[in-house]
Amino acid sequence: MAEKQMYSYETIFIIDADLEEADVKALSEKFTSLISKNATVETVDEWGKRKFAYEIDDKTEGYYFLVDFTADGDFPKELDRQYRITDGILRTIIIRKDK
Repeated sequence: MAEKQMYSYETIFIIDADLEEADVKALSEKFTSLISKNATVETVDEWGKRKFAYEIDDKTEGYYFLVDFTADGDFPKELDRQYRITDGILRTIIIRKDK
């Protein structure tokens, strides 16, 4: 059986700033643990609450999180699906870093 190719990725997700602090913490832990279960986490960087350049869903602020990780090519699709079905996530991006 062929070994799966591993790639380096980074993802940024923005959590709604109108949520309670405990809910923000729960969502950030949900996604960092999901990533760590399915990938090798290199860094998790919490940027904190920031103002948007433009409104997103009538919101002007959000909590930003950046996670660098290494995973096979299938995991980012599942991560994106989880982002989309979770309330409280305003924006996301997953980028494959090429060497």
